[in-house]
Parts: sequence; C-alpha cells; structure tokens
Amino acid sequence: MYILFILLTWLIIYDYNVAMFIAHIPNRNSKPTILLRESYREGGKVKTRTLANLTKWPPERLAAMDRLCKGEFDGWAGEDMVSGEIFGVLFALKFLADQVGITRVLGAAPESKLNLFLILARIAHGGSRLSAVRWAGQHAVGDVLGLGEFDEDDLYAALDWLAGQQERIERELYQAHVARHGKPPALVLYDVTSSYFEGESNELAEYGYNRDGKKGKLQIVIGLLTAGDGDPLAVRVFEGNTADPSTVADQIKVLKEQFGIAEVVMVGDRGMIKAKGREALSAEGFRYITALTDAQVRTLLKQGVLQPDLFDTHLCEAEHDGKRLVVRRNDTVRVREERRRADKLKQLQEKVDERNAFVAKSSRAKAEKGLAALQRWVKGHKLGKFVTLTLEERVILCAIDEVAKEEDGLLDGCYILETDVPKGLMDAATVDGRYRDLQKVERNFRTIKTTFLEIRPIFVRKAKRTKAHVFVAMLALKITRQFEAGLRKEFGTVGEDGRCQVRCRIFSFVFV
Repeated sequence: MYILFILLTWLIIYDYNVAMFIAHIPNRNSKPTILLRESYREGGKVKTRTLANLTKWPPERLAAMDRLCKGEFDGWAGEDMVSGEIFGVLFALKFLADQVGITRVLGAAPESKLNLFLILARIAHGGSRLSAVRWAGQHAVGDVLGLGEFDEDDLYAALDWLAGQQERIERELYQAHVARHGKPPALVLYDVTSSYFEGESNELAEYGYNRDGKKGKLQIVIGLLTAGDGDPLAVRVFEGNTADPSTVADQIKVLKEQFGIAEVVMVGDRGMIKAKGREALSAEGFRYITALTDAQVRTLLKQGVLQPDLFDTHLCEAEHDGKRLVVRRNDTVRVREERRRADKLKQLQEKVDERNAFVAKSSRAKAEKGLAALQRWVKGHKLGKFVTLTLEERVILCAIDEVAKEEDGLLDGCYILETDVPKGLMDAATVDGRYRDLQKVERNFRTIKTTFLEIRPIFVRKAKRTKAHVFVAMLALKITRQFEAGLRKEFGTVGEDGRCQVRCRIFSFVFV
C-alpha cells in the first residue's frame, strides 16, 4: 500500500503538460491488460509510454485512478481545507528503511534517530543540514521518527557519531545481505568517482582529476564497493588527489578484515587494478577482472604478445605471463569512432581552407597566427598522431599520414580484459559480462551525484563529517534501490534495460 500512496500522490501533483490515462488492451483468451500510460511530445511528435501494469487492481481502485487521471479531483483543494504537517513522505521512506535494515543497524542511541532523519531527508529533500532543519518543520518527524526539536548543531553531532559507527553498520548490513542471498558474494564491483566542494576549508579537499567537469574546484575521491548485483556494501572517502589504483588496498582490507570474506573476484575499471593491487589481491587469495589501458595494449602489440588480427574477432582470448587476456570488439563503437574521426578531418580541412582564403584576401593577416591556432585545434581533438600542419608561402598545408591514422584507429571499439580467474570458473563471455556489470556502480554514482540524492556540492569541513556525509548518501542509495525493487515487484513493468518504467521521478513528487 505504501507504493500506491506514493504513486497516487505523485499523480495528483504531476506535470499537467503530460496527459495520463488508463488503457485497456484486449487479449484473445484472457482478461484485458489494464495499463497506466502517459502521452507526451518529443521532437514535435506525440509519443506514449507505459508507467505501470494495473491489471490486478480491483475495479473500484481502477475507477478512482481513471477519475484522478481525468482531473475530477482537481477541485478538492478548497479554501476551507488546511494543510498541516506532511505525514506520508517520511512514513513511506521509513517503511523502506525498515525493510533494508537501516533502522535496525542504526540502533537505539539518541543520535540514531537524527541520522535516520538525515538519510531520509537526503532522499526527500537534499540540501544542507540547515535547510534540512527547516524542512523538518513541514513534516511529521515527531510522529514518524520520534524526534523532538533539533537544530543544525545536533545534526553535525549526529554525523560525528555516524563516522565512528560506519564500519559496524556496514558489517551488519553486509551480514544481512549474506542472509538474504544465502551465501557471501562470489564477486564484488569497485569503482571510484570524485565530488567537488564549495569553499576551500575541507580537510580532505585537494585538486585532482575532476570527473564533474568543475575546473578549479577542490574535490574528494569516493570509492564504492558493491555486490555483483550493484547493492552497495561499503564506501570510502579519500583526499582529492588520490590515484585510483592506490584506493584498492582499502577495499581489500574491507573485504578481508571487516567482512571476513575468504574468496572473491574483484572487478575494477580500466587501469584500476595495477601491479601492486594484483599482488595485494593474490596475497589474500582474491582474484580480479580489470581492463588494460590503451597504452598497455599498445605496449603488448609492440612486444608481439598480441597480434593486430585479434581485433578482427568479436570475442577471443590469449594468455600472457600466466594471465588471461580477453579481447572484446564492439562493432557499433568502432563504426562510430571511424565516423567521428572522418568528421573531425573534414572540419579541419574546412578551417584550413577558410583561413587560407582569409590570408589570401588580406595582406596584413598573419599566416603564422592562423597556423598556431589550427595546431592547437588539432591537438585538442587528438589528431596530432597522424595530422601535420605546415606553412608554405603563407598557405597552410594539411598532411595526413594514412599508416599512422590506421594505427591510431586500431583499437576503436576494442578493449582487453585481464584476469586471473581460471577458465573452469568463467569463460571469456562471462568475464566480459562481469566487467560490464561495472555499469551498475556507475549508475549508483549517478544516483548519488546528479539525481535526487545530490551529494554535491559538499559544504562540510571536517574529514570525519565529510566521510559521514558520503556514508549517509550510500545508505540513502540502498533505500532508493529497495524502492525500485518494490515497484518492479508490485507492477511488473520494466524497460528495455530491466529497469522499472515507473520512473524515479516519483520520489521527487513533493519532497522539495
């Protein structure tokens, strides 16, 4: 019922520019399928998508939903109606937190309820601690969470407490994960991201490779460890200039000491698990799957370990230094990259012709200045390996080395995986599939950073509060995943990628 409550509330305040309706789809030998759909405009065309399967709903509920979609209840908000504190938002979220086990593992300490509020507010409200205090005044935090009055300082104190409890909470949630699945995970996924700051006073903030595209911003590095299905297990925060491979040692410690895992396969992104990481994993009896960087692949080609004709095969395997190398080719990406390179060369030639025409018409124009500008363009678009620009009598000439161009495009759409997992445990196709499971971690990062959890920008200053702030976001992520699983189970409507078509937009219906 909590799902129906959230869905109905969402529909009441849904954007009226989108038309929603009940569709009855006839079936030959069974009852009609009843779907909740919406129509919308995209590119000047009217399109329709399915939001939920309502076939199992009782007739009276379907009739109410039909009237709701038609706007028959729009006039309910009369002048005599008074809206007090909102109860359902926190109630529904707390119900989900109970299901995940977060309420239980937080315990009964006074700080537990405040941290539960922070986790739920991260989903329903976002923003800073100060804004969360103001938001609490609009919701029934006393009735639902048993909280009295509190201020921003109380929430900061709660973060301090949570930082000290993080390992215990992660361990207990991991034990609950094992209990649900009946065994420890055989495979874990690990990836890192960064998040920027507003201000310059955070104890962990450093300049580094910024994945947010925010130049000149201090940042932290966040490492997220998940089970094979993407369920978050642990999160760690590092200084903003920490290199990705150096974070692997902390994850090994989490797996071995905190979770007590004796055997597991760690999947890490391209260049994540390097020599020291591989040695550390082997020392603990763990195995790994990772991808080689382009520089590593080209080195193997020069050494003769790999042959260029391997990249003509969709999926194949080779061995080197006791490790398996799985070569994967994506034809769609290869064609796209070829077209992109050709388009860049076409643009370059147009710019060269345009500049030469301008110089020919103007005796005062400086041909060298145009050459320098175009050389910068070539470098910025990564054409310098096979494109040479020269100047002869005020005319810019563009020369293309076809052999170097072919060599540059050799790895288009291709990547090579390295693993020490025996063939008897995983064939090449399975190794490739498990590596591509890293998309689940990337999706978790998108949820934390750019959708409704909005972990960034970060305003806290102390290191332990920064870590607790990120941990709050991870716990909130577990709740949102539970929400999606509930929707999928309740409505049974999924998209092409297996995700529920009842979009996560539902979560934002009245939370701001």
